[in-house]
Amino acid sequence: MFSKSCEYGLRAAIYIAQQSTLKQKVHLNDIATEIDSPPAFTAKILQLLTKEKIVKAIKGPYGGFLIEDDQLNQLLLSDIVNAIDGNQIYTGCGLGLKQCDANSPCPMHNQFVNIRNELKKMLESTTLKSLANDLNANLVWLKR
Repeated sequence: MFSKSCEYGLRAAIYIAQQSTLKQKVHLNDIATEIDSPPAFTAKILQLLTKEKIVKAIKGPYGGFLIEDDQLNQLLLSDIVNAIDGNQIYTGCGLGLKQCDANSPCPMHNQFVNIRNELKKMLESTTLKSLANDLNANLVWLKR
């Protein structure tokens, strides 16, 4: 459902959020390793997330990426998805057809609309901090 860029962006943001709750900045190579993404691709995603003010980049020998405390409570998964993929996930056809809507639906349209609505609800109600806290409590694993 998500583009590969969005998947990596979500993983990176969750990992940075988790490290930020521990008051740690993380470096590009550490993020790339942790989310199993090529460093150059990770750098492009982090550049976009920085531009969109989702993560903060600090330059220098003691630098790295972080998400500030006040933002951790406010950032939603939908913020990351919108920054990388836009709203296509909420409007696109489940079969990838160009012309699919309530007036001329594809065979999966009605079922996919329900799934899309549930996904949107989850993305708009899940904060990065809640997922970071789950990681810190070892309730979920980022790596496979």
